[in-house]
Amino acid sequence: MKLKSSIIQLPKLEDSRGNLSFVESDEHIPFSIKRTYWIYDVPGGQKRSGHAYKTQHEFIIAISGSFDVMVNDGKNSLKYSLNRSYYGLYIPNMNWRSLENFSTNSLCLILSSEVFDETDYIKNLRVFKKLCNQIPK
Repeated sequence: MKLKSSIIQLPKLEDSRGNLSFVESDEHIPFSIKRTYWIYDVPGGQKRSGHAYKTQHEFIIAISGSFDVMVNDGKNSLKYSLNRSYYGLYIPNMNWRSLENFSTNSLCLILSSEVFDETDYIKNLRVFKKLCNQIPK
């Protein structure tokens, strides 16, 4: 089974004064943005614990520095290394993801399709894999 996650290149306007990139809801990513949050001050080489969402979709950008995103669809795993601010990783719902190997002073921006809802989280990998096996193909 092929993972549904994908790298999406964002517009990049180059200028001698510096570059500019942007993202627009339903234009560059396949959902409307309802929440934005960022992760920072993660010690170099550290990992953020993994989870999945029942309904929420995410788009993850390495605004500064680098980190790896491990994605698991219940059967297959893939590692994405993010280190450029003009592309990001789209992760649809029902994909387990963890953030790993942060470089010092990195900044991770996450755009979400939903407002925060604790009940949407799946925080146990075994439970996630069991739910994936129940989804009709």
